[in-house]
Amino acid sequence: MAHHIAVAGKGGSGKTTFAALLIRYLVKNKKGSILAVDADPNANLNEALGVEVATVIADVLEATKNPKAIPAGMSKDIFIEYQLAQALVETRDFDLLTMGRPEGPGCYCYPNDLLRKHLETLSDNYDYMVIDSEAGLEHISRRIIQHVTDLFVMSDASARGIRSARRVRELVQELQLPVANQYLVITRAAGDLAPLREEIERTGLPLQGVIPYDEQLVTFDTLSKPLFALPADAAAVQAANAVLDRCQF
Repeated sequence: MAHHIAVAGKGGSGKTTFAALLIRYLVKNKKGSILAVDADPNANLNEALGVEVATVIADVLEATKNPKAIPAGMSKDIFIEYQLAQALVETRDFDLLTMGRPEGPGCYCYPNDLLRKHLETLSDNYDYMVIDSEAGLEHISRRIIQHVTDLFVMSDASARGIRSARRVRELVQELQLPVANQYLVITRAAGDLAPLREEIERTGLPLQGVIPYDEQLVTFDTLSKPLFALPADAAAVQAANAVLDRCQF
């Protein structure tokens, strides 16, 4: 079974950037085969990775509600499995699945069950599955993505952001999610974190590291350049690598 790593946090916390730097770390250190899953409704992990996406999982699930979309002679199960396979973007360094927008009205229990089984089967072919999740952990809480080994909860260097990170940890506890390890990572820090120390302690999460503000990263983001192309000496890259080295994947 793949080593499942999830990254969560409120919008603007640097979640997708860290997920991309995590995938970069695994690739550069030749850790093994990687399946990236963009489970954030505001999907843009593909942009950070420099990959084009034509099909998202939400479109596949929506198509199951229209009987005319299923070719004659093909069962619904086979149709969904085929469409899910088509949504996988394969690259030299990693493969990517994009979930897409939230579900619309109507019951998605049946296709979601198939999606869960598909991801379980698919992840068996990889050493790592990296999930760019949403703050509400929807796909994890509904057990579509299971057995999370490491959860990185992201926050910017603000009391409000850190309180949001605490709510993610409380959600994991409340839902009794099977998460083995949880970490707090603070992004875009520009100074001393001493004023935030009490808020950090209240999260109940170990502070795994700090990603400083990095002008190079901001420039890459502005120009829509993939974070894979960031130089090894970029401050954000070095800080992310230090965080991940301590996890001993």
